[in-house]
Amino acid sequence: MYTLVKLDDTVRVPPERFGENLRKAINDIVQKTFEGTIRKKHGLIVAVDNINTLGDGIVIHGDGGMYQKVEFDAITFNPALQEITDALICEIVEFGAFCHIGPFDALIHMSQIMNDYVDVDAENERIVGKENKKVLKVGDHVRARIVAISLNELSARESKIGLTMRQPALGAHEWLKEPKDEKKEDKKKDKKKDKKKDKKKRKKGRR
Repeated sequence: MYTLVKLDDTVRVPPERFGENLRKAINDIVQKTFEGTIRKKHGLIVAVDNINTLGDGIVIHGDGGMYQKVEFDAITFNPALQEITDALICEIVEFGAFCHIGPFDALIHMSQIMNDYVDVDAENERIVGKENKKVLKVGDHVRARIVAISLNELSARESKIGLTMRQPALGAHEWLKEPKDEKKEDKKKDKKKDKKKDKKKRKKGRR
């Protein structure tokens, strides 16, 4: 999801910043211009570094600013369809649960939380399975698959990502531990049964 890419673009340096250290001014403008924006190929630009100017800046007639071509390293976050990701539940609503995946918020619709009908208690921030009694609450860490992506280049906050946990090996981390624990308990029970059988056989052998 996180990648480091090399990008280039052009920024405008306003005339009121000409009196500053030009390199620092350009670095500041690049960070404010590109951090938090979305590029189709690369996803959300989380941070920029190693900013360099390319050639001389250009002043256009009628515009007091200077246009400077720059290149920079960008740390990007780009979710992919069908990718499995860990997430943190941050809000329970009537129609499901919102969670954080990297810098984005994603939705797990109530129909995609588990293979069971669920009761949503938005007031107490809990979702409970009607039959299996599994509980999902704010603060839970989950593993989910990305099934829908709509990144908004104009406004990163308006981007929409849909997740599902209705597949094997997905769900709240606590749920994923349960089968292992159950298997351990079953093994312990089987060992106890085997020991009892061995004792009975020994007793019969002595007779």
